[in-house]
Amino acid sequence: MQRLAMDLRVLSRELFFYLEHQVRVGFFGSRVGLSLILGFSAAYACYYLSSIAKKPQLVTGGESFSRFLQDHCPVVTETYYPTVWCWESRGQTLLRPFITSKPLVQYRNELIKTADGGQILLDWFDNDNSKCFMDASIRPTILLLPGLTGTSKESYILHMIHLSEELGYRCVVFNNRGMAGENLLTPRTYCCANTEDLETVIHHVHTLFPSAPFLAAGVSMGGMLLLNYLGKIGPKTPLKAAATFSVGWNTFACSESLEKPLNWLLFNYYLTTCLQSSVNKHRHMFVKQIDMDHVMKAKSIREFDKRFTSVMFGYRTIDDYYTDASPNRRLKSVGIPVLCLNSEDDVFSPSHAIPIETAKQNPNVALVLTSYGGHIGFLEGIWPRQSTYMDRVFKQFMQAMVEHGHELSSM
Repeated sequence: MQRLAMDLRVLSRELFFYLEHQVRVGFFGSRVGLSLILGFSAAYACYYLSSIAKKPQLVTGGESFSRFLQDHCPVVTETYYPTVWCWESRGQTLLRPFITSKPLVQYRNELIKTADGGQILLDWFDNDNSKCFMDASIRPTILLLPGLTGTSKESYILHMIHLSEELGYRCVVFNNRGMAGENLLTPRTYCCANTEDLETVIHHVHTLFPSAPFLAAGVSMGGMLLLNYLGKIGPKTPLKAAATFSVGWNTFACSESLEKPLNWLLFNYYLTTCLQSSVNKHRHMFVKQIDMDHVMKAKSIREFDKRFTSVMFGYRTIDDYYTDASPNRRLKSVGIPVLCLNSEDDVFSPSHAIPIETAKQNPNVALVLTSYGGHIGFLEGIWPRQSTYMDRVFKQFMQAMVEHGHELSSM
C-alpha cells in the first residue's frame, strides 16, 4: 500500500509539472483543465483502490499448509496492485513479453537421450558462485518448465533464474523436444498429457544431485505437464515441492475461451502459427504418419491439436486427448506441496474451470487466485520492468520450501 501511494504521488507530481510547464493556454483554461484532470485522477484512484487492488483468494486443502504460507510466503496474503494503467487481462498478457526486462543468463547445455532414441536439451544455470550453497552436491535445484512454445529464453524463465541466483540455487530448464534448436531424432514432439520426457528429466537431474533439495516450477502448459506428472506419480517423486503459474485447468474450457473472436485474433491464431512453425522445421520426420499439409492449414490451436498432437500421441479423438491433458482430473492425487497461481481474468484459463472444490480436498494443494493479472502477466508498479507479482510468489515459495519445508511434515 505504501509503495502504491508513493507511485501515485510520483505520477501526480509529474502530471502537475507537465500541466504547469507545457499547457499553453490562458490562466482560466489551465485551471479548468487542471481541475478536470486532477478530479478524474482522484476518481480513478478511488475506483482502482476499491475495485482493482485486492488480496488474492487463498484456497488450501488443509489448515497446516495455509498457516505455512501465511508464515513463510506472505505475498500470497498481501494485496496485489496491478499496474495502474494496465490491469485488464489482455493488456497484461500482451504487454509482459515486451515491457519486462530480460536478465542476462549464461547457460550450460546438455543433451540427454530418451528411451525411444530421441533427445532432450537441458539448459543449466549452475550458479557455481553461490555463497549460500558452495557445495554443489547439496545446492537446491529448481527444474523450470516453459509454456506451450516457450524455451529457456523466455523472459519469465530468465527472471526465475535471476531470483534463484539471488537465493543461491541452481536451475535447469527443460526444453520440449525440437523447440530449442536441437534436431529431432525420432518422429515425436511433446504434449502436456504425456509425461514420459519429464519423468526422464527428473530422474536424470535427481541422479546427478541426489542430496540436493529438488523443486520444480511450470508456467502455462509447462505447469499443466508438471501437474499431470504429479497427479500420476503421487508422493513417489523425488521433487520436494512444486509451483505452477497460469495453468489451463480444463483444456476444453481453455479452447472454448481462446476461440472467442477477440481472443482468437489476439492470441489463438498467433500461437497456432508458432506451433506450425515449430513442427514444420522438422517436417521430414512426420510425413509418413501425419498429413502435414493439412496441419499447416489449421487456424486454431484446437485444429492443430486435432490434426497433429492427438494423432502424434495415438489418441482416437481430439476429445480423448483434451480429457487426458486436463490437470484438474489429477489434482486430487498430487502427493507433495504444490502452489498454483492463477488470475481469475485469464482468458487462457477461465475462472469457472479452476478446480476450487478439488483443491479443498487435497492437503498438499494451495490455489492463489488474483482478480487480475492475465496470462503470465501479473504486472505491478508504475513501470513494471524488473519484477512482477508472479516473480515474488515464485521466490518466496521456493525459499520457504527449501528453508522451512520440513515444518509441513511435522504439522
